Amino acid sequence: MRHFRLLVVGNGVSAYGSYLNLVALNVFIYEVTDSALAAGLFMAVRLMTSVVSGFVSGRLVSAYDRKRLMVGADLTQCAAMVALLIAPAGGRAGLLYVLAVVTGFCSTLSGVALRSSIPEIVGPELRVRANSLLATGRSLAMIAGFASAGVVVAQLGYVAAISLDAASFAVSASVLMSLPIRTKAERAEKAEQAEKAAGGSEGGQRGGAGEGKAENLGALVLLRAAPVLAVMIAVRAADGLGSSSHNVALPVYSSALDPSHPATFVSQFWATWAIGNIVMQQICGRWAGRGGRQGPGERAFAIGACVMSAAFIVVFAGLPTGVAVAAALVAGMADGLTEIAYVSRLQAAPDEQRGRLFGLSASVENTGFGLGMLVSGALLDRFTPLQVVGLLHGLAIALCLGMFVVLVRYGRTGGGAVPAAGASSAEGVAPTAGLSGEGATSPAGPSAEGAAPPAGPSVESEAR
Repeated sequence: MRHFRLLVVGNGVSAYGSYLNLVALNVFIYEVTDSALAAGLFMAVRLMTSVVSGFVSGRLVSAYDRKRLMVGADLTQCAAMVALLIAPAGGRAGLLYVLAVVTGFCSTLSGVALRSSIPEIVGPELRVRANSLLATGRSLAMIAGFASAGVVVAQLGYVAAISLDAASFAVSASVLMSLPIRTKAERAEKAEQAEKAAGGSEGGQRGGAGEGKAENLGALVLLRAAPVLAVMIAVRAADGLGSSSHNVALPVYSSALDPSHPATFVSQFWATWAIGNIVMQQICGRWAGRGGRQGPGERAFAIGACVMSAAFIVVFAGLPTGVAVAAALVAGMADGLTEIAYVSRLQAAPDEQRGRLFGLSASVENTGFGLGMLVSGALLDRFTPLQVVGLLHGLAIALCLGMFVVLVRYGRTGGGAVPAAGASSAEGVAPTAGLSGEGATSPAGPSAEGAAPPAGPSVESEAR
C-alpha cells in the first residue's frame, strides 16, 4: 500500500487543480467572451466529451498499458493548459472549447484506467481500503479546490489558477512514472507480449481480429450475465438525475433563504456534505481492513442510495438550517458508502472486463447527470426546488427500494456473492452476478449492464 498512498497523493494534487479550474475556467470564459451562453456551451462540450469518451476509454484501458495511459492523459492536460496560457488573447476563446474536449476526454480516460487498475496495484483483498483512500483524497482536493478558487483568482488572477492546474497534472504524471506498480493482471500482460511477438504475421492478424470480435461479444455476455449489477447501474443513472437536480436547485434555494447572502447556505451544505463523505469513506476503509472483511455489499449500496436521496430531499424541505445541515451530513455519509460499495463491486469483475465496465459506467453516469441538468433547469422555471429535487431523487429511491426487495427476496447477501477480482469462468466471462437460488439468472438471461461512478459537479463527476 505504500506505493498506492503515493499514487493517492499525486491523484489528489491533480484533482485539486481540476476543482480549482472548474471554478476559474467558468469565470474566465465568461470574461473572455462576455456571454453566458458561451460559458454554458463550454460545460456542455466538456460533458458530452466525457459521455462519448467513456466508451472509448473502456476499450483503451483493456487494450493498452494503463499506467502509460494515465501518464499520457495527465501530460496532455498539462500541455493544453500551457497552450491556453501562451495563446494570444484573440485566440483564447476558440482554444477554450478545444480545452473542454481535451480535459473531458483525458479526465475520463484517467479515471477509468485508475479505478480498473486498483485490484492489480494493491491486490483484490485490499481494494476496498484503496478505494477509501482514493475517494478521501479526492474529497479533500474538492474542498481545497473550491475553497481556494475565489482567493486564487481574486488575488493572483487567472494565469496563476491555470498555471496551478498545469503544475498539478505535471506532479501527478511524475508520481505515476516514478512508481513501480503493475496496472494489469499478469496473464493480460503476458497475452499482450505474445501478441506483440506475433507481429504482423497472418496468424497474429487473425488473432487480433478474433480478439476484437470476442471483446465485443464478451462485453454483451457479461452484461446479460449480471442482472443485479444492471440494476445497480440503473440506480446510478437515476442518481445522476437526482444529483443534477440538487446541484441546479441549490443556488435557487439558498437565494430564497437569504437574498442578501445567497452563498451562505451553499457553502454550509457542501462543507457538511464533504465532512460526512470523508468520515464514511474512512469508516468503510477501516472496517474492510480488519479481519479480511469485504466491505459494503449490494444491500448496503441499495440502502445507502435510498438514504442519500431521501436526505437530499429533506435539505430542500424548508426546515430549520440546523436540520437541513444535519441532512446534508447524512447525505454525504450515505454517498460515501454507496461510492465505496459500487466501485468495489465493479472491481470484482475479471481484469479483462473491468475496463469496459468502468468506461460504460462513466458514460452512463455523465449521461444521467447531463440530462438531469437540462430537465432540472426547465422544471425549476415552473416548480419549487423541493418539487424538482423530490421528483428526480424520488425516482432513485423507487429503483433502490425495488433493488433491495429483489436482493432480499432471492437471498443475495451482496459482499459474499461477489466473485474475487481476477476470477473468471472457463470461457473467460465474469461469473454470474445475478440472482442466486431458485431465481437464478443464466448468462443468457435478460438484461444489459454497465457501471457509473458517482454523480455530481463533474470533474469526472466526483462530487454530488
